[in-house]
This record gives sequence, structure tokens and C-alpha cells, in this order.
Amino acid sequence: MDCAQAPWRQGGASAFRSISRFSFRLAAMTLCTEAAVAALGGGSAAQAGGGGGMSEPALQPRAVFTLPRQQSLASPLVINPFVQETRLDAKDKSRAFLFGLILVPLRVLCMFFILLVAWPFAVLATSCTPEKGTKPLLGWQRRVCYASLTILGRALFFVMGFQVKVKGEVASPEEAPILTAAPHSSFFDGIVCVLAGLPSTVSRQENLSVPILGRILSALQPVVVSRVDPDSRRNTIKEITRRATSGEQWPQVLIFPEGTCTNRSCLITFKQGAFIPGVPVQPVLLRYPNKLDTVTWTWQGYNFKEALVLTLCQLFTKVEVEFLPVYIPSEEEKKDPFLFACGVRNKMARALDVATTDHTYEDCRLMISAGQLTLPMEAGLVEFTKISKKLNLKWDSVREQLDQFAAIASTSKGGRIGIEEFANYLKLPVSDALEQLFALFDRNGDGTIDFREYVIGLSVVCNPANTEQTIQMAFQLFDVDEDGIINEDEFSLIMRSALGLPSLDVSNLFKEIDADNSKKLSYEEFKDFALKHPEYAKLFTTYLELQRCQIFPETEFTGTCSTPTVKTPVSEIASVPRNKVCPQASDDDHSIVSVSDKKED
Repeated sequence: MDCAQAPWRQGGASAFRSISRFSFRLAAMTLCTEAAVAALGGGSAAQAGGGGGMSEPALQPRAVFTLPRQQSLASPLVINPFVQETRLDAKDKSRAFLFGLILVPLRVLCMFFILLVAWPFAVLATSCTPEKGTKPLLGWQRRVCYASLTILGRALFFVMGFQVKVKGEVASPEEAPILTAAPHSSFFDGIVCVLAGLPSTVSRQENLSVPILGRILSALQPVVVSRVDPDSRRNTIKEITRRATSGEQWPQVLIFPEGTCTNRSCLITFKQGAFIPGVPVQPVLLRYPNKLDTVTWTWQGYNFKEALVLTLCQLFTKVEVEFLPVYIPSEEEKKDPFLFACGVRNKMARALDVATTDHTYEDCRLMISAGQLTLPMEAGLVEFTKISKKLNLKWDSVREQLDQFAAIASTSKGGRIGIEEFANYLKLPVSDALEQLFALFDRNGDGTIDFREYVIGLSVVCNPANTEQTIQMAFQLFDVDEDGIINEDEFSLIMRSALGLPSLDVSNLFKEIDADNSKKLSYEEFKDFALKHPEYAKLFTTYLELQRCQIFPETEFTGTCSTPTVKTPVSEIASVPRNKVCPQASDDDHSIVSVSDKKED
């Protein structure tokens, strides 16, 4: 059934026969279309209005108002940088087992011995030093301790089987007070600290209490982070800035700006802590050019024990560390840490020949939440840095949307929503209008919606249409007899018309909206449901656009279904009827509407 003609075929709705209702719907269509265009910067408005004043032949209008895709929200080149996909075949397992029988016990004994030898030097560095943490370690203590710990550190990685190749030279603390190392993919990345001359690191307070290792870590004069201190992040940045700019003889500070481990397939978002001081930094690159990757320690893959044991079972493990030239920030980058971080990351990505993405640690948190909701862990990846900035979203709101997405996708496989799951969630059958709404969410056109597309769809497509004015217009459209409430018959009439399904049963949806079970919908109930389910707002505006494109057989269009010119004389169009939501207009109001319409014509 043609949904433009469905109201008249129902035979009992006088409101749809009246010219005043006709005028109201035209106003609603224009408003909703303009709101949708404004949500994406007016890209389609320019196309619709582009004609240069030339007379064009009447074109068949499109049935659907389509929104332009924002290329800046395109999917990343690397979908999941937090997965370790290496799997051992039978040959690898046999080799690891045979080598492990000999190498693992021997290497563990040597590692333990080296740590015991290093412990007295660490004690020497950390004892009898006044004002711990406020003054750098100087004099003979620093020279003896750092020289000894550097030698022992190199020996530690040697007995673990690492073959180290170093490129470039380490800059002095005066040239680059901060070192930024990436990609961060393993706990073995600590080898950079040994090769760079034992710079300070950022460490949690609890790590300093670990036997032997905690004392050695304290000897490196780390920047300590406390989990119980609500101002820990600010204090950490303040301490890094103080050391980098004080002019005292502090060791360099080594920072892994990605903030979490990846699989080295790309560089994710750099945290800004290393770049807030605005001082020169030296980028440090890490590569593990091995046929069998056993070192990568990510959120999906080997756990700590597996990665450690498998690496110790290898005859040798190659690692390359490259110290790039010092990056000196411009004046603009000194004022903008985000711009500074992007400049350093781009330079490192070019040297590594890898892509950059806007994933961050918050994506890892969403991955864990997705797994807890029985979704595939990678379903939670949305490139949080990009999504949060462009769509002005907080982590908590995205986490709530993940719950909604999981409820829809609970019956599907692979953590993606198909058209059937989408229709079941909305308690509606599959129809043209629903398919068109689904297509707006499905950005890559593969016939499914993943969580990233769902978040973008709600923010770009649905939420802009879910305004107070749109909700009021929708309520007035449903309220056929204009008594300020919507009964089930009125609700069914419009829904059947909107979807073109004369036998549609919407009783379940009506009951869900009817919070007080009164079998009548007040405006407050209608509004509350609309705000919680913005998908219906876009479904409503899609229906209005369908009506606008199909309801006027004598309408002339220019280019797209965007600005129709109605041939009906203005004098025949009555003013918009008012109900309890919109009070009765005065005579002055009528005259204003008429004048405005004439000017628009």
C-alpha cells in the first residue's frame, strides 16, 4: 500500500482529509528535513539548492532523504589493534617443548642470580639520600649504581635470549628531557630503559613494595602514581613538568604515550602527559622482527605467564630499538599538547610504516564490558578518541549505549545487528521505512550494524531529530481527534500508515509506551519514551519525508526531495489547528501565518 495514500484508505480519519492537517504535515516535513540536514552540516541542502536559478524539468522525487557520510567518521584502517593472533602449530609446540626443558630452568636461575646481584647496588642508590623524590641522585652513588645496574640489565636480557640491535644515538637530558617509546606491545619493552641509560619511568606506588624488583625500581627515581589519590594524574603531570624544566640533573623520563599494549599493527592515540611540558622529546621505536611472535602481550592473546614462558623457550628473540632525532616542538605545539602529540606520533608512524588510529585505553575498557555482555570483545571498539571528540560523547554514555546494543544483538551471532534484530527491538515489522532507517545506521552497506555504527547512528541520525519540537509535532500527528491524548486506535492508524501495513499489530509497542497502563498516552509518556528511544524519532521523520515526496502528485521538485513548491493557492490553506499541546491561536496568529506563507510562495 502507498503510505502517502494510506490515511485516506482507512476511511475514518477526518483529520487526514482536512486541509489544516495537510498544512500541518507539510510544516512538520520541512522542519524534520532541515533538522536532519543541519545535523551533518547542511551537506545535502547545498545539493538541493544548487540550480543557479535555471529552469529544470520536473524530476521524479526520491522516496528517501539520504544523509551524506562524514569521511572523518570512516572505519579505521586497523580494526582491532588489541588482539594477538599468533598461534603455535605442532612444529612450533614441539620445538618450544624441547628447548624449554633445557632453556627455561637455566634462564630462570640466571635471571634470579642477576637480580640478587643488582639488589645491593639498588640499596646503595636508595639509602642515605635525603629528600627522596624531591632531589636527583648525584655524585659517586649515581655513577656507581647506574653503571652497575646498566651492565646487569643488559646481562638480564641476554640470558633471556634477546639479540638486541640499536639504531641511532640516545640524546642527552639537556637535548631531550623526555623519551617517548612506541609501539608499546609487551612487558619486554623495558629493554628500552636499559639501553637508554636507566631513565626514570612512571610507576604505580604498589610496584615499589615488590621484593627485590621494587628496590631496583626505586633506584631509577621513578615518577610515582597513586591509585588512591584523586589528584594523581594532575600530580604526575606536574612532577614530569618539574623534572623536565627545573634545570637540575634529573635523569630523562621514559614514557610509553599509548598508555596500553597493542599488537604493533598501528600507533593508537598518544596520551598528552609527555607533551604538556612543551620540551623537546626523543622518539624511540621498538620492533620485534621474529618469525614467531611470542612477546606480544595484549588484551586478547597470551597472558603474562604464557608470553614469558614461550619467549624463554625460544633459542633467541630479536629486538630492534631505534632512537630517532630529537623532535623540537613549534610554538603552536608548545601551546597545544594534543597537536604536539599528533606530530610526534605521525613522525614515528612514518618511520615504522604503520597506520595511526584513534583507539585508546577507553576502547579496552569497552572491550572488557562487551565480553561481560556475552558479545565478542572486539565489538566494543569504537575509536573512542575520535568518537568522543566529534560527537561530544563521554565514556559513561557510550557504555550505556553498549548495554542497549547488547540487548538488541543478543540473538545474533558475531556481535552485529541485522534488519530482523533491529525490527524486533523496535517491536515493528520489516518495512520500507524501517529499511531506510536501518540503511542510515549501516554505514558500510554490509547489511549489518556493528556497535561503532550504532553509536554514530544514534548521535548523527537519531538524536538531532529527537528534539522537543519534533516530539510535539509527532504527538499532534498521532492525536487525531486533538483531545490531548493518544488512544490505541489513533496510534495504530498512524503506525500502519507510516509503515504501509494496514494489518499491523502495534499493541505491544503501545503497552510499552503506556507507562501507567491507562490505555491512553499522555504527552509526558510519549515524550519520555521518545527521549529514551531516539530511533523512533528518525523513523518518524523518515515517514514524513516519504509523505513529502509522495503526497503531492502535482508538486515540482528541483534536484532532490527537499524544497517542494506546492501549486495549491495559499488562500485555500487554513492555519494549523491547535490542541492541548499547542493552544488555540488568535486571529493575529492566523494573519501572521498567511503573510508568512505568501512571502514563502
